[in-house]
Amino acid sequence: MAESHGMVGFGVTDAARFAEARDTLFTNRDSGMAGPLRFTYGDPETATDVKATYPWAKSLVVVAHSYLRETESPADRAPQVGRFATADHYRPLREATAAVAAELIEQGFRAEVLIDDNRLVDRAVAIRAGVGWLGLSTMVLVPGHGPWTLLGTVATDAPLDTTPPMERTCGTCTECIPACPTGAITARGVDARRCISAWLQAPGHLPHWIRPHVGTRIYGCDDCLTSCPPGHPPMNKVKVSPSHLEFAELLGSEDPELRERFAWWYIPNRDPRFLRRNVVVAAGNSGSLSLSEAIESQFEHRSSLVRGHAYWAYARLLGVEAWHRLEVAYRRERFPDAASELERAFLMLRRPTV
Repeated sequence: MAESHGMVGFGVTDAARFAEARDTLFTNRDSGMAGPLRFTYGDPETATDVKATYPWAKSLVVVAHSYLRETESPADRAPQVGRFATADHYRPLREATAAVAAELIEQGFRAEVLIDDNRLVDRAVAIRAGVGWLGLSTMVLVPGHGPWTLLGTVATDAPLDTTPPMERTCGTCTECIPACPTGAITARGVDARRCISAWLQAPGHLPHWIRPHVGTRIYGCDDCLTSCPPGHPPMNKVKVSPSHLEFAELLGSEDPELRERFAWWYIPNRDPRFLRRNVVVAAGNSGSLSLSEAIESQFEHRSSLVRGHAYWAYARLLGVEAWHRLEVAYRRERFPDAASELERAFLMLRRPTV
């Protein structure tokens, strides 16, 4: 049934606790490596014990969907989006897991679908079910498809036969470590404090140090995936169309329109300010001087968070040419957080090599 819905991985494991995953979540959270991430870090006890949510669960059915063939490729100076988010690539996964759950229910069992759900550590489930192995990047690597998959789980009280874990590792391969632009991937796992993708999904202000590393990304980062050798064969087979996103168009959109355009993205509290923040920073990194007006238009945004990031982006893009317009903005700005961003922008202009 999973294969008939286009899934590329299938496995079953029992509903016992995921003790090792629990320890990792607590260790990363306590050490600070969880960084801005919440999700399963919010409640590790629940996330690693499916019975905390469904006490009747006996088995976990896992399927993997390869989204690579449906993706768009990122353009050099255009807004870049991680391939997993270029469209609602979870839709086939939802359909497949719903079909599996419906079949189990028809047979008289209980069944509930869990996809990208904070109540379940889906990567640990997939690894124990033998769908793939844990990569150095902490991605699940599926044979023949590498890291280019999304995972879905069906919890059920059906007493299903389990599938064994894979006896595979990355071996001596460390390609993803130097590929990460901020050094977030380490021998101990991913330090989310340095992960671009994590920060682009976080609320609040982006740390100043990471903004230049964001490049033209507005959501997601594929560098650890594109560097992964098991993912090269499927990537080389797929012909993808270039993305048609444009910075000026995105910045010219109203907030509700911007939010609805990417309805399948995780945006904290569905607040479009955080998405606009990402677009502004990426536009500032683009090097396209023609975007100066689009960035300057954000000086009038009602959110001081957006205005603050726009001041930074304007200075980043134009250098000393931004001075006069930023001075005008400084005289008008009344919010401390945005004024602080202006002061940082002036410092950037005074000391461009720092």
